[in-house]
Amino acid sequence: MIEIRFHGMGGQGSVMGALILAEAAFSEGKHAQKIPVYGGMRRGGDVTVFLRLDDKPIRRTCGIYEPDALVVLDPALTAYPAVRKGLKEGGAAILNGEKDPSEIDLGVDLSTVATVDATGVSMEIFGARAIPITNTTMLGAIARATDWVELESLFEPITHTFPGRIGEMNIEACKRGYDTVRVKGGGS
Repeated sequence: MIEIRFHGMGGQGSVMGALILAEAAFSEGKHAQKIPVYGGMRRGGDVTVFLRLDDKPIRRTCGIYEPDALVVLDPALTAYPAVRKGLKEGGAAILNGEKDPSEIDLGVDLSTVATVDATGVSMEIFGARAIPITNTTMLGAIARATDWVELESLFEPITHTFPGRIGEMNIEACKRGYDTVRVKGGGS
């Protein structure tokens, strides 16, 4: 089982991103479980999502306090110790940011560190926003940096979630995340 903890700010799509990743895993015959955690102040407030992926049914339903991987949708959050807390040695981190993966130090030795400028991609595709939409760009980066799901498996859940032109824009963001992610270790 892979236990992943997503961190983001309300409005960036942490919950929706985890759901799309779970649906992509289902389409590949895997099992997934998503548990969002957020307070009453959603937009702009911190959001944590627990996501488990496995080849067999998942029975555990608690929070994830020692994740195998972190996915951080807002670059400012990486500085907070609570975001990094419990990350397992040999795990993975997929981060929104402009730094090279070799510059990232989360306090543990990781097998995979990936960075992508999801904020920049969001601004190019969706325009300037108070809270950039970074989730689908991060999903593309995840597909490239890990073996959790194939890139193409993300497209149907994205199209289902965001019909029409918005879906096309989100698929473009996903592809850009896949093409522009920088990976140290792991996938590519």
